[in-house]
Amino acid sequence: IYVDKEADLSKVLKIVVDSKVDYPAACNAAETVLFHRGCTEGGDSSVVAKSLAALRSEGVKVNGGPKAAKELGLPPAPKPKHEYGDLEVTVEIVESQQEAIDFIHGNGSGHTECIITESQSAADDFLKRVDSACVHHNASTRFSDGFRYGLGAEVGISTSRIHARGPVGVDGLLTTRWLMRGSGNIVNKDQDIEYTHTSLPF
Repeated sequence: IYVDKEADLSKVLKIVVDSKVDYPAACNAAETVLFHRGCTEGGDSSVVAKSLAALRSEGVKVNGGPKAAKELGLPPAPKPKHEYGDLEVTVEIVESQQEAIDFIHGNGSGHTECIITESQSAADDFLKRVDSACVHHNASTRFSDGFRYGLGAEVGISTSRIHARGPVGVDGLLTTRWLMRGSGNIVNKDQDIEYTHTSLPF
């Protein structure tokens, strides 16, 4: 998750917590939260401070990347690219959206990424340039799921760009990429969500 300097605090708290806590062992659970430097301003009332408090209140252990460990007094994360699969997360501070995208491309899984921002131009840039299978704007990473996308039961997940082997038809030559735009939406164990999947004629 990348939290932009123009993020809405209430959305940040909901999305960051849901993305980590809803099902921490899932492949779509957040493992790293990148905060723009602007989110550190304001001491105990900063976006970063409130986010760390919200995560900790849910039992999440918070580790820091090199900058965050030093500046926020966090225990150092095992490495920049680390999947916990548990109630544990890495937090890091970035100076710009470009630095966030570079970090994601260098250390992400290629599975699901999210930007939290009220800036449409920042969101459009992030959704266009982040090279992951699923890229969300203001929506929990936990939405990245075959059922939630309306595909029926999920039988697997692929982060590669070329996925088919052996004899294939046209369908085997195609890949998909998911872009989601939200307004602070969270999964919260699918409570208060009504999916409107419809069968398509083939």
